[in-house]
Amino acid sequence: MTEGQPPTPPAVQDQSGADFWQACIDQLAQELPEQQFQTWIKPLSAQVADDLSKVTIFVANRFKMDWIRAQYSHRLALLMERLTGQPVQIELALAAREAVSRKPEPKIPTAAALVDTLAEADNFRPAEPLKSRLNSALTFDTLVEGSANRMARAAAMHVAGMPGHLYNPLFIYGGVGLGKTHLMHAVGNQLVADHPSAKVLYIHAEQFVTDVVKAYQRKAFDEFKERYHSLDLLLIDDVQFFANKERTQEEFFNAFEALLAKKSHIVMTSDTYPKGLADIHERLVSRFDSGLTVAIEPPELEMRVAILINKAQAEGIVMPEEVAFFVAKNVRSNVRELEGALRKILAYSRFNQKEISILLARDALRDLLSIQNRQISVENIQKTVADYYKMKIADMYSKKRPASIARPRQIAMYLAKELTQKSLPEIGEMFGGRDHTTVLHAVRKIGTERQQVTELNQQLHVLEQTLKG
Repeated sequence: MTEGQPPTPPAVQDQSGADFWQACIDQLAQELPEQQFQTWIKPLSAQVADDLSKVTIFVANRFKMDWIRAQYSHRLALLMERLTGQPVQIELALAAREAVSRKPEPKIPTAAALVDTLAEADNFRPAEPLKSRLNSALTFDTLVEGSANRMARAAAMHVAGMPGHLYNPLFIYGGVGLGKTHLMHAVGNQLVADHPSAKVLYIHAEQFVTDVVKAYQRKAFDEFKERYHSLDLLLIDDVQFFANKERTQEEFFNAFEALLAKKSHIVMTSDTYPKGLADIHERLVSRFDSGLTVAIEPPELEMRVAILINKAQAEGIVMPEEVAFFVAKNVRSNVRELEGALRKILAYSRFNQKEISILLARDALRDLLSIQNRQISVENIQKTVADYYKMKIADMYSKKRPASIARPRQIAMYLAKELTQKSLPEIGEMFGGRDHTTVLHAVRKIGTERQQVTELNQQLHVLEQTLKG
């Protein structure tokens, strides 16, 4: 058995379709992290051909169908082939309404029909104008899509189109400057465009804390509840700021329950996933985790290039692709830093009356590049990862292969490729003279698992923030 592969299950003999599907489910329960299994696999049902040659898997909605196809169909096919000893054809289909255990996703109606339906369901009450605090420039159209934010964007679009029906609450987490706030504003702007009378509020968690304090001081909780409990959509940013604030947590819990009871929608962001939040009451964390939790990752290279070109275009400037590529290779952490780098380049170009080029970009960003090159080195990565996983720095170069050493070593290789300009052979040389294919395997393995395993993603996030200071 190859290292890291799940154990091969015994082939099934003369099983019924239901038994065969249950065997698949049981095996995946052992192989996948619990949160992944509970979210994506457990709700599935299947129809199996008598000869086990074809399996039709029923999925609750099109969003989940696309996600299952992209993330799990290949794995399911391999598992079924291992179980049967023969190739198995997999087909994905939408579940019939009566077969779906959870509330089914309604068909997308016309805008007028949706208003009538939601009004009947008490989703949208006639309301007086409310200052939403939305930034009209932050829409789905102005958000560059990539693998780093694809799932979060798709979920947010579903919420905007069918508020109160799917993924309630929607909890989006990730590092600073990755586009969490942009996504929230996009949801609000889309909903207001479709339903101008909807009561929508975007607010930072710190402002909610301030509002709670004022309500206590002025004994104005009727006014506070009227404001927050009557919303159709609440968008609340950086809920980690509720830590250690007991009264605020109590009032947010009450608002949360009131909004869900009237089928209003809640979208939240945080710098970490719900169970990773510190000093937040467990009953509130469980509410955060009860809908859909999605991560936004640092943008990949192609996405960073697209962001730079698009934002330059919005400024009326054409940025050559090779310049965007150079900047994207050197500014990796988040969208906010990319925007800052772009502003420096545009200002440098205007001030010096020179066309934008790689040479000009290098001059404009020389301070930023020198800081990055000085702060993040392969040696620094090795030491930081070794400290984090409580291992000896010498084990980064050694030939030892137990999982307790090999795994952190692969993580360090992945970070070296992501955070430095070193080539694969150069990185391999700094890890005890390893071949570049070993480094490539580690980079791909950790990169793939990061998308699938919440705990690993959180560990990498902490390491990246530590290394970037």
